[in-house]
Amino acid sequence: MVDLTSAPEILRTADGRPLKSALAQAQRKAKWRAFFLVLPLLAFVVLTFIVPILKMLERSINHDGFSSNAPSMVAWFQDHPASADIPEDAYAALVADLVQMQKDKTAGAAGTRINYTVPGTISVFKAAARSADTLVPPYKEALIASNKMWGDPLLWVAMRNASSEWTSDFYMVSSDLKRNADGGVERVEDNQRIYLYLFIKTFVLSLVITVSCLLLAFPIAHWLAVLPMAKSNLLMILVLLPFWTSLLVRTSSWIAILQEQGIINDLMVWLGVIGDDGRVRMIYNQTGTIIVMTHILLPFMVLPLYSVMRVIPPSYARAARSLGATSWTTFRRIYLPQTLPGIAAGSLLVFILAVGYYITPALVGGADGQLISNLIQFHMSKANWSMAAALAAILLAAVLILYWLYDRLIGIDRLKLG
Repeated sequence: MVDLTSAPEILRTADGRPLKSALAQAQRKAKWRAFFLVLPLLAFVVLTFIVPILKMLERSINHDGFSSNAPSMVAWFQDHPASADIPEDAYAALVADLVQMQKDKTAGAAGTRINYTVPGTISVFKAAARSADTLVPPYKEALIASNKMWGDPLLWVAMRNASSEWTSDFYMVSSDLKRNADGGVERVEDNQRIYLYLFIKTFVLSLVITVSCLLLAFPIAHWLAVLPMAKSNLLMILVLLPFWTSLLVRTSSWIAILQEQGIINDLMVWLGVIGDDGRVRMIYNQTGTIIVMTHILLPFMVLPLYSVMRVIPPSYARAARSLGATSWTTFRRIYLPQTLPGIAAGSLLVFILAVGYYITPALVGGADGQLISNLIQFHMSKANWSMAAALAAILLAAVLILYWLYDRLIGIDRLKLG
């Protein structure tokens, strides 16, 4: 008779250890081994991707050009609440800082920081620093007499906000906002709205480019998917061929094609479509940006579509037609829904690449076809790293929102890039 109350026998390994603990130890070793294998890649990603992004975000809200060079003003702002009436002792602290700025040659750095929110103040700080040691009390009257901007409440609001190295001013400017004399925030005038207009234009043009790539890539990918593998692989080389050519060369070649004395205009004149005096301007504008970027980004749409279409069984379409469905119904209800992961992946990839493109708009866009990336590069070339970082951070946030929407609508696990 079996004794059911006795404890079950513990399984052991050959060396006498309990099997359960031995398996747990083996799993821990396997996890550590896998971790050390991916550690070099993880370190590379952290150092070349995560750290630069974090540094960019930190730079977008940190700028000590004024706070580190105007200690007397920083102390005065900390001890006194905001007020439209600036007393004499505030000007005395300002003069003391200007004298020291002249000695340290830092008036330009302090003025540059204030210039981001109140344009035209770099020269004001430099001129005041040069003559600061000759000023005599009352300093308020002396400074205002040298330049009326020293009596402008907006300038003092800007200096108060800049007295801390941590600031949201760059995000405020990136959103076409400004501070008023009371320290509040208001929208800039219509003729001064630059950044929001460029953001909107960037996203609109990127959407147009994405749709253009989709309309062109869909039949190409379908054709490649239904051809025999030997012919499909041969034609795929033509799709991948642009990747073997420099982006700069591809972009520059379009200049020769699209310019007013270029190939397309010459062909239309020869065919009699237009007269020699009616040549179409297709370069150095938004049209040129759309055409060239569509060509450059087209392979990024073809590959995800092809990877999805290749595995769709042709029997589905044949079964639908045998049941009486028309070609349009078969496409709309059978074929198209199965290509949605490829459409979504290709559209996401092309849109994100288009939003951040710089070289192509810079070469063929002219003044009318510039995107927000060109403005970011402009601020970087002018050493306004904080402003460039704020614009880039907004762009990064928009891209992350796109990823989130894709995950909610399609599912990131269904991402197919070819």
